[in-house]
Amino acid sequence: MPPSPARTAPHGLLIANLLAQLAFGLLAMTICLPSMQEWGAIFGTGQAAVQLTFSGFVVAYGSLQLLYGPLSDRIGRKKILLFGLAVAFVGSVLAALATNLPLLVAARVLQGAGAAAGMVVGRAMVQDLFQGPERTRVMAYVGMAMGLCPPLATIIGGQLHVRLGWQANFVVMAVLAAVLFVAAWRGLPDHQKATTVQPHWLRAMLSSYARLGRERAFILSVALLSMTTATFYAFLGGAPIVLGSYGVKPDGIGYYIMCVPGAYIVGNYLASHMAHRTGERVMMRLGQGCTLAGIGLVVVLALAGLNTPLAFSLPLMLVGIGHGLLVPPALAGTVGLVPALAGSAAAVAGLMQQMMGAVGGFAVGLFRHEGALNLGWLMLGLALCGAFAQWLLHRHQARAH
Repeated sequence: MPPSPARTAPHGLLIANLLAQLAFGLLAMTICLPSMQEWGAIFGTGQAAVQLTFSGFVVAYGSLQLLYGPLSDRIGRKKILLFGLAVAFVGSVLAALATNLPLLVAARVLQGAGAAAGMVVGRAMVQDLFQGPERTRVMAYVGMAMGLCPPLATIIGGQLHVRLGWQANFVVMAVLAAVLFVAAWRGLPDHQKATTVQPHWLRAMLSSYARLGRERAFILSVALLSMTTATFYAFLGGAPIVLGSYGVKPDGIGYYIMCVPGAYIVGNYLASHMAHRTGERVMMRLGQGCTLAGIGLVVVLALAGLNTPLAFSLPLMLVGIGHGLLVPPALAGTVGLVPALAGSAAAVAGLMQQMMGAVGGFAVGLFRHEGALNLGWLMLGLALCGAFAQWLLHRHQARAH
């Protein structure tokens, strides 16, 4: 049996440690976004080439989760996490020392490859150390941290860029990687390796994914999470365009966009308190209902000709609350279905969320956005796909019981 939180570290410190490990990757991903506007001029290249620093990180961050997950099941969570943090430290240092864009891109890829371990191992450790409603409550804390990270990181990154230069962001991430390495080494328990893993690591990895692929509940839970992420990424990609069509300048866009991440934190807070009082299915249905109602209201207001920034952003606060209620139990369902393969499950869920999120962001560019209507229809379509996956999941669970 895995060690209980009470025997490994004080409960609050253990949760804080896990949240920090999970948040590291998102912080590393977004802290340098304000600097990207000037990297083209600094390195004498086009903006398209600069974007490789972001996409390279995302690709490495998503794909390496597929490797870290089953390896953490096989050789232990802590070893994989410590390895990933060491790689992220090296990538951050190399990025701070980069003198040209190709070196910076390579360093960002290395940084993303290391940061991926925290997302996978953090989610898997939540499965290892917490049970039932407590696990869902901790997942809600994870959601709050994930919602807070991107806006906080961009604010900090922008200030560091202006005051100390763009390299300061990578110095901060290197220091944070070192601190988290010590925190993981001293404060996280060793994971008892599964005894059913096959001898060869590659065969074990393929076997793990094949086992998960036979679980319909797992596939549907991942589909639900992926479409939820795609809906949110479509919002992130389209909101600046829609708000720009309403006359909102770049320095004001962030205040309207913050409505959704801010409401997401509120939704996660509600989920953390509802986990012990309300069944997960009820909470997920309420979350999906809020999501569809918020997007539907945006569409209705746009059809009615009410084209203002508040008419676009305020209804989407319902989407943030809905996702906050929906995501924690869905995440808990992915890693809790086959406990021995929690690392592999977290890896698949993380990769599919990144992939479908990228699809949602890309789809924004396929339509004109003179107002909120087309973005509303796109988000509604993606959300309805998630709602369909949720309906199939609950029907499957009802039949299984």
